[in-house]
Amino acid sequence: MKRITRYLEKTILDDLNRKMVFLAGPRQCGKTTLAKKLLQSEKPHDPSRYLNWDALEDREMILEERFPAGPGLLILDEVHKFSRWRQMVKGLFDKRSDEVKILVTGSARLDHYRHGGDSLQGRYHFHRLHPLSYAEIGASSPADLTDLLTLGGFPEPFLSGSEKQARRWSKEYRSRLVTEDLQDLEQVKDIALVQQLVLRLPQLVSAPLSINSLREDLQVAHQTVARWLKILENIYMIFRIYPFGAPSIKAVKKEAKHYHMDWTIVDNPGARLENLVACHLLKWCHFLEDSEGRGMELRYYRDTTGREVDFVILEDGNPIKFVECKSSPGRRHRGLSYLKGKYPEVEAVQIDTQTTTDTMSRDGIRILHAGKFLGELV
Repeated sequence: MKRITRYLEKTILDDLNRKMVFLAGPRQCGKTTLAKKLLQSEKPHDPSRYLNWDALEDREMILEERFPAGPGLLILDEVHKFSRWRQMVKGLFDKRSDEVKILVTGSARLDHYRHGGDSLQGRYHFHRLHPLSYAEIGASSPADLTDLLTLGGFPEPFLSGSEKQARRWSKEYRSRLVTEDLQDLEQVKDIALVQQLVLRLPQLVSAPLSINSLREDLQVAHQTVARWLKILENIYMIFRIYPFGAPSIKAVKKEAKHYHMDWTIVDNPGARLENLVACHLLKWCHFLEDSEGRGMELRYYRDTTGREVDFVILEDGNPIKFVECKSSPGRRHRGLSYLKGKYPEVEAVQIDTQTTTDTMSRDGIRILHAGKFLGELV
């Protein structure tokens, strides 16, 4: 089995020397595996310093606040399921921060609840772990990109190397998200309709997502669909990106586009590639936000004349990179050329899965293979 060093490993180790670290991300993206690997690197290695709320014996220790003595790393996995977890962790940190390095891991609710009244402010660094990416798996060839497109970025299906196993995993994963995580986070009565929404969404990737059309399809209120989409974002099933633009570039302010963390459920090859690239760019933005404190945003562009660019990356509200995905080589995209003309200092990139060279056009657009571009991210 291929050994992969997760991209957040060094950053988390550095941050643990200063504050607590909260690690969130999609279910089964590798949070627990990463946490245990960090614990195993401790000398001496003490497995009892990993406590999981879902294990009865560990839960009793957490409830009684009986934590391992002595210095070292302490991992609290899924502890946010405990209603008083904030107070408990705050007390532990305030009393023992001089000797104990605390890593708290969790999925949807850890990220969701930290946005509430946060009594832990100033005591932790927050990181979002994403599925595997082209750079992280050490990819170096078009075949590696094909594997990633086919198997997805979640460790279990990717490392299986089997398209059949990846399909089975993906189906089971979606079911668990809806029947377990969604119900755990929010009270939703119409689970059957949410499941219909989940099945419909992959067909709509890469185009602006019309909540009104979904409302008509499902025969529910507009605010109900909007709420369901927000819940699907909160459990890391999907994410949405919003339009970029200003009156000077005739931008159209319309609906968001959406993408899936598990891009293998998108059947259309061009849309699947765009979804994969969206996941890579969001991962890069989150990494720069969480590890360097930079103000990153991922958006897209569309204007009143029909010009489009798949991705616009902003830092502190200003564009720093334009990215256009194409399923095959072809002439330069007119939307990309237009934006490059308006923002000549911004890097503009056009990628596809067949180009074998890395060239710069006369108007300053870099044209290269998608794998080479993705390998420059995290």
